Amino acid sequence: MPEAWRFPILIVVSLIVFVMILRFIVRKRPHQPSPSSVLVVSAIVVVGGMIFAKATQNAGWPWWIYYTVPALVTLLLPPVTFRFSTQELWRYLVLAFLSAPAIHIAFSFFLGWHDYMPFIRVPSLQELFGHGGGI
Repeated sequence: MPEAWRFPILIVVSLIVFVMILRFIVRKRPHQPSPSSVLVVSAIVVVGGMIFAKATQNAGWPWWIYYTVPALVTLLLPPVTFRFSTQELWRYLVLAFLSAPAIHIAFSFFLGWHDYMPFIRVPSLQELFGHGGGI
């Protein structure tokens, strides 16, 4: 697969996971947020956050900007937009913070793509079995 496809694939997978997290968090509410509001918030958090992080990292900005700004958007936008209860907020925070490393581990381990969170080194199956780099 061409390397140019990696970033869009990572965005799509992250977006799907994030939408699933939001739907899970609000699942017990009698009045569910509209699918469009969940998708818009998810797009801002995931697509906007990943593009911002990639662009600012490539531009040579400090790590604390390209990690902190998307993290703050992730922390603040969904809870404020959907008015999470305390219980929903705690579930959201745990799932939101675990999802990125889980996605990174899956892509690193199964495909050898280490670009999602390059500071967390996860060997791929190919590396473990002595077949060199990733797909």
